[in-house]
Amino acid sequence: MKTLRLILGDQLNYNHSWFQKVDDDVIYLMAEVKQETNYVRHHIQKITSFFAAMRAFSNWLTSEGHSVKYYELSDPENLHDFNKLIEKIIKKEKIKRFEYQLPDEYRLDEQLKDFCQNLNIETEVFDTEHFYTSRTELEDFFKGKKQYLLESFYRHMRKKHDVLMNGSEPITGKWNYDKENRKKLPKDQQIPAPKSFDNNVDEIVKMIDEKEIDYFGNIDAEKLVWPINRNQSLELLDHFMTDCLPLFGKYQDALTDRDWSLFHSRLSFSLNTKMLSPQEVVDRSIEEWENRKDEISIAQLEGFVRQILGWREFMRGIYWTKMPDYESLNFFDHDNSLPSWYWTGETKMKCMSHAINQSLDHAYAHHIQRLMITGNFALLAGVNPDELDDWYLGIYIDAIQWVEITNTRGMSQFADGGVIGTKPYVSSASYINKMSDYCKLCHYSQSKKTGEKACPFNSLYWQFYERHRDKLRDNHRVGMMYRTWDKMGSDRKTEYLKQAEYYLENIESL
Repeated sequence: MKTLRLILGDQLNYNHSWFQKVDDDVIYLMAEVKQETNYVRHHIQKITSFFAAMRAFSNWLTSEGHSVKYYELSDPENLHDFNKLIEKIIKKEKIKRFEYQLPDEYRLDEQLKDFCQNLNIETEVFDTEHFYTSRTELEDFFKGKKQYLLESFYRHMRKKHDVLMNGSEPITGKWNYDKENRKKLPKDQQIPAPKSFDNNVDEIVKMIDEKEIDYFGNIDAEKLVWPINRNQSLELLDHFMTDCLPLFGKYQDALTDRDWSLFHSRLSFSLNTKMLSPQEVVDRSIEEWENRKDEISIAQLEGFVRQILGWREFMRGIYWTKMPDYESLNFFDHDNSLPSWYWTGETKMKCMSHAINQSLDHAYAHHIQRLMITGNFALLAGVNPDELDDWYLGIYIDAIQWVEITNTRGMSQFADGGVIGTKPYVSSASYINKMSDYCKLCHYSQSKKTGEKACPFNSLYWQFYERHRDKLRDNHRVGMMYRTWDKMGSDRKTEYLKQAEYYLENIESL
């Protein structure tokens, strides 16, 4: 039976069972469509990396003997809409059966489900064969419980998949080493050079410009540093295991302008496009630790495993449990505009300037830069989470909605009211100074709370808590902040609030 199979841009799973044998009756469809480039404004490196990886995957399929129909962005026959392209090929090739893999984004899932209901041929949907969990596993696990706790789910995953376990107990007697993984980077600490690639995507960039796709960010089109195929992804995995894992956990929260990659794996693009599987990444990290226990402590390994086996699967489970309502949650009713300098990095705040400019240069920032710098400021400033969603979804190469929105609406902005996090992740300049070397070179003074050149994080921090007292005062995790605030004299409080109001009124000039 002549069959058409759709492969989306984040379904580049070289080991999927679909590709284990060649079937002359099967045609694979891949397409660079404006439907996907235009739903938000994307970083140029994100668009080019996806297109380059898709093309490499298509070439691999062809080399394996599979029949592939690939539409480049500039192809005159490209209709730039999946539904129209599928209908066109079904008619032209006399297709009798249509198949696709489960999309990871709700909007595409709904689109393809609705589309298939109106087709008059057989249809079937397949698993992507990538994640540890099914879409509904987290919801089933927490059924009847009031709160979704990562630690509970993480322990369940460790037990179910026998990862770092000795029977029903963790191999070291301890589940979590998070408290050991919060160190500031010492001045004399050597940092491994980032593993980069010299992928020439000049042709793709020119094509994007010719088709007038709106984008932002910077790129060296002759030396795209991101992996665009499975072999390069495996090289990046090797680099992380060899050079970065020994100190990954210890400095995973560190902030510095000395380097953009530090000890982070930067495997998220390869994982989220499925060029690598989470299981092979976890298995490889455990193998590395077992072979180098004299160099790699369990704290480094466990922190990494928790990100992949725990956090990543947890976020995906929340996404499929709570969508579509999740993308409109706004617990604090924040409605301020995202400052324009989020798109340029032109701010006098050193921490914000560095995190944003790094993102513009590399389409990447590590989790603490996202959570405690750019996300922290947006939350303190009362930015509408819709605008921040679009920024995060567009600027980061690894941002696909299932992982972006749960981290933005949930972990970063507390817009879900506590579905993911048990408290808002906000801080004053004290935390930033403790974890970084940003503050020493900043226009503002991290030690000044009010007055000229006082760090904006300080007054905005206290104004945030005062502004949302009604919604947060009963949260036991932030009770100490309210007790501290309430002990301040009224004059001091007024100074803080006036300073914060001044900064919010003049936010574009910060």
